[in-house]
Amino acid sequence: MAQLNESELNKPGGVEGSGQVGMQGMEMLDGMIAEALKETVERSSPQHADNRNDITQGIHGHLHHFASGGPAHHLWLNKFVPQLQSLAAKYHVGNYVAIRGTDERIFESMPIYARLGMHILFYGREQVKLLEGSKRIESLLMEQSKREGQIYDSPESRSHIPSFIHTYNINTSELLYPPESPAYKNFNHFFYRKLKPDARPVQNPDHEFCSAADSRLVVYPAVHDAQTFWIKGNEFTVPALLGLDKSDPLCRALEGGSLASFRLAPSDYHRFHSLADATVVGKPRDIPGQYFTVNPQAVNEKGLDVLSANKRSVLLLNHDATNKKIAFVAVGALLVGSIQWTVSAGSKVRRGDELGFFAYGGSTIVAILEPGMVEWDSDLVANSSPPKRGQLGIETMMKVGWSVGKMPKDKK
Repeated sequence: MAQLNESELNKPGGVEGSGQVGMQGMEMLDGMIAEALKETVERSSPQHADNRNDITQGIHGHLHHFASGGPAHHLWLNKFVPQLQSLAAKYHVGNYVAIRGTDERIFESMPIYARLGMHILFYGREQVKLLEGSKRIESLLMEQSKREGQIYDSPESRSHIPSFIHTYNINTSELLYPPESPAYKNFNHFFYRKLKPDARPVQNPDHEFCSAADSRLVVYPAVHDAQTFWIKGNEFTVPALLGLDKSDPLCRALEGGSLASFRLAPSDYHRFHSLADATVVGKPRDIPGQYFTVNPQAVNEKGLDVLSANKRSVLLLNHDATNKKIAFVAVGALLVGSIQWTVSAGSKVRRGDELGFFAYGGSTIVAILEPGMVEWDSDLVANSSPPKRGQLGIETMMKVGWSVGKMPKDKK
């Protein structure tokens, strides 16, 4: 994600205390939004005449690039969405994230594709119907997600690796294989790259739970707290997320449990790991669904529960120390190609051990733990829960292996 310090935020956006800015003006956009999203995806192809092996010319372009009005930054979008550049010039569009152990917040600019996807999702239903005939929004987003997967699975997409490293300041010293390695047969292979064994050590040995991903994290002692402060979709419930009837024994066991949501941005290391010492119970269960953006501004909208609507895969873990269950839910998103697991039924995993990975795209992991299993670290709880009624929490930037919580004393 493109990052700005608070001192650089010289344009309006968002309510004081909110973790997000940039919803302003969304309803004012019109034009060929669906065509703009399609063109953004096509321009991410190395074979596009205007791509020039620059990832910012396609889906990795950010609105603050577009606002500059430079000749190389998405001025072609004016043909489809004339108001977008003026909106980007007027407002910052993105999300605040807390830096752990400091009082610092950084601002992450929203990619153009996510902004277009959000507009289509929340404001463009009638407009897209007119543009696309009988096609539904869901079909449009699915088609473009699959198309992006095709582009980044092509051998030609390897040429985007240097630009990706430069744009997102990827730390190449952590990589198991150097960027020029033939191990990366396409861009997707680099996207879900492996790191050196010592790159993500598990910290705080007296804390039994660690971060499952390089991500932006919110945690809540109980699911209903998450529904109050973060996941605003009216239809969000544990059974809906798990794709089960509310009478299912797993849903009953997790009722009133704790929740953690790990959001991965495109720039992140995209392998995910176990947050506790556990045993894999059965095979992962895939749930078909949509390809909506999981940007916080979509998760915080009341009208749609994107987490339960999206394509997702559920892995059940049995926690070794308490013999209680953890539902580990990998949620796909707009332009996410696939969810892959690297463990099998009966596998024993330790904190920080790999469980699987996402192919291209930003995505989210939601972990729900049975009641009484975890006391989340107090700094994470404080960031996730806003100080004033009506405000939203703020995500905390995390790395795999960092502490997220420990078992209550009476459970040890």
